[in-house]
Amino acid sequence: MRIVAVSDTHCCHQEIAVPDGDVFVHAGDSLSFGDEVEFRGFVTWLKTLTHENKIVVAGNHDRFFAGHPLDARAMIADAGAIYLEDDLVTIDKTTFYGSPWTPEFMNWAFMLPRGSEIKKKWDRIPDSLDVLITHGPPSGIMDFDLGCEELLRRVFRATPNIHIFGHIHECYGVQEIEGIRFINASIMDECCIITKQPVTIDL
Repeated sequence: MRIVAVSDTHCCHQEIAVPDGDVFVHAGDSLSFGDEVEFRGFVTWLKTLTHENKIVVAGNHDRFFAGHPLDARAMIADAGAIYLEDDLVTIDKTTFYGSPWTPEFMNWAFMLPRGSEIKKKWDRIPDSLDVLITHGPPSGIMDFDLGCEELLRRVFRATPNIHIFGHIHECYGVQEIEGIRFINASIMDECCIITKQPVTIDL
């Protein structure tokens, strides 16, 4: 299975050359201000992708997902994609779990205080998972010292084969630690200019 992953496109979807693959993954921050106009633009672009399977997770800029969850799910489904918000889906016997939460910082969407509150979300991540998709990184792994400590603990207990995330634009890249491939798929730099390419992973 070939997975093509991006994150943090912030309404600049049209500038991206998306490679072919079996599963397209967007790990959050498809929008900038998060309003309906931006969301509809994202959905229109998502429809143009020819991947057989498309998975979307929200991020802190994606206010429309948080404020209009039923509409968001319906419109993402209409684009032939799957929206995961603390949800699991199996594609060709490969399990994917997606979650949008990040540690609290200012007044953005899908944020929770560090510690016990955000831990409740991470506790829902199943064990022996194939692919974990979160918007934010675990602490200490391609995170610019901004990742989540509770997510780090859960990831090393759940042991997914792959963990895809974004959120921290400066930390794009791939690392393998204790058999887990960590992928920061943020394709924008710190100035919100697209400077990276989608990450392709063969599973």
